[in-house]
Amino acid sequence: MKTKTLKKNKINVVTLGCSKNVFDSELLMAQLKANKFDVVHESNEEDSAIVIINTCGFIDNAKEESVNTILAYADAKDEGRVDKVYVTGCLSERYREDLKQEIPQVDAFFGTRELPNILKTLRADYKKELLGERILTTPSHYAYFKIAEGCDRPCSFCAIPLMRGGHKSTPIEQLVDNAKSLASQGVKELMLIAQDLTYYGLDLYKKRNLAELLEKLADVNGIDWIRLHYAYPSGFPMDVLDVMKDHPNVCNYLDMPLQHASTKMLKAMRRGITKEKTYELVQKIRDKVPDVALRTTLIAGYPGETEQDFKEMIDWVQDIRFDRLGCFTYSHEENTHAYNFEDDVPDEVKKERAETIMDIQSGISYELNQEKIGKTFKVLFDRAEGDYFYGRTEFDSPEVDNEVLVKINEANHVRIGDFANVKINSADYFDLFGEVV
Repeated sequence: MKTKTLKKNKINVVTLGCSKNVFDSELLMAQLKANKFDVVHESNEEDSAIVIINTCGFIDNAKEESVNTILAYADAKDEGRVDKVYVTGCLSERYREDLKQEIPQVDAFFGTRELPNILKTLRADYKKELLGERILTTPSHYAYFKIAEGCDRPCSFCAIPLMRGGHKSTPIEQLVDNAKSLASQGVKELMLIAQDLTYYGLDLYKKRNLAELLEKLADVNGIDWIRLHYAYPSGFPMDVLDVMKDHPNVCNYLDMPLQHASTKMLKAMRRGITKEKTYELVQKIRDKVPDVALRTTLIAGYPGETEQDFKEMIDWVQDIRFDRLGCFTYSHEENTHAYNFEDDVPDEVKKERAETIMDIQSGISYELNQEKIGKTFKVLFDRAEGDYFYGRTEFDSPEVDNEVLVKINEANHVRIGDFANVKINSADYFDLFGEVV
C-alpha cells in the first residue's frame, strides 16, 4: 500500500561500485535534467516514481551489494513505494538474462554503453550538445574525470572487458572542454580515471598520449590539482613523470595497481611484468619524482598462490613501503581466463593473507605519517564533521587515502572547498592532525 504520493516526474539514481560508475551516473543525471525530469541522487525521500540503479559486477561482494539493492527496490515496487525500476551498469551488462528471470519486477535492464536507450525508454531525448555535461554527486570542488572507457588488457582475473568492452579514448579536445566547463563550476581538483590511464591515446593517436593530455589539462584555468588513478605498470609512459615534475598542479600522486609481487603469480595473472621489472619501475618513478606518493592494490589468494608466493609479497611490501595500499581477496569470476583454474586457496586463508598485508601496511603508514609531524602541507578541505574540518594533501585521494584533521575553532579559519596551509602537530595510522598557519 502506498504511504505517500509519488512524484511521477521524479527519478532517484542510485550508484554502486567504483568512481567510473559515479561518472556515468552524473552524465545520465545531466541528460535527465535537460529533459525536465526532477533528478536526485541516492535520496532517502520515498517520493520518486522512478528508480535507476547503476550496478557494479566486478567481484563477489560488489555483485552481492548490487543484487541486494535491486531486490530492495523490487520489494518497494511490489509495495507501491515506486512505480518503475530500471537497472544499468556492469552487473546488468554481464548478467542481464539471468537477472531478467530472477527479478521480473525490474522494468528494463541496460548495459554500460546504453545511455541513449535508457533515455528512449523514459521518452526522453539524448541531447548530443550536452556531451560531457554532468550533475556532480561529489563535493563541488572535485570531480572524477573519465578519459577512456573499457580495457584491452588480458589480465586473467578481471571481468571488466566483458562488462565495459575494449579500450576507447576520449579525444583531448573534448576532455579539455569538459575540464574548462568543470572549472567554471568551481571544480578545483580532477581525478583522472580509466581502466588503464597509461593506454590512453593508443587507439586515437597511435601512441601513448597521457603526457600530452596532462599538459593540456594542466593549462586549464582554475584546475589546481590533477590526480592520476589506475595506471598499468607494463609499458608505463615515463614522459608522464616529466609532466608531473614540471607542472605543480599535477599532483605527485600515482595510483598503480600492481596485484602481486611473485613473478610466478604475475605471469599467471597475465600482467606482462616481473617482480624485477616492477622494482625497477618503482625505483625509476621515485628517482624522477622523489616525493611522489605511490598507491597500489594487491590480490591475495589467486589460484596456485603458495605460502612462498605470499612470503614474497610480504617481503616486497615491507621493502618498497608504499604510501598507500589496499589488499583484496581473489574473486573467482565466470568467463575470465583464471576461471579455468581451480580456486584452490581457501577463503579463510585468502582473508588471513589480505589482513596480514593490511596490518603490515598499517605499520608502514604510521611510520610515514610520523615523519610528517612538524611539516606544513597545502590542504584542500572536503567537509566539516563533529569537532573537525577534514581535508587532504596532494598525496591523498578522497575516500581511500589519509585525511588531515583540523580542530574547528576561532584560530582555524577554513572554508570547505578551499585550500589552506596546515602544520602537522600529530599523526596516527591513517590521519594527520594540524593547525592552519
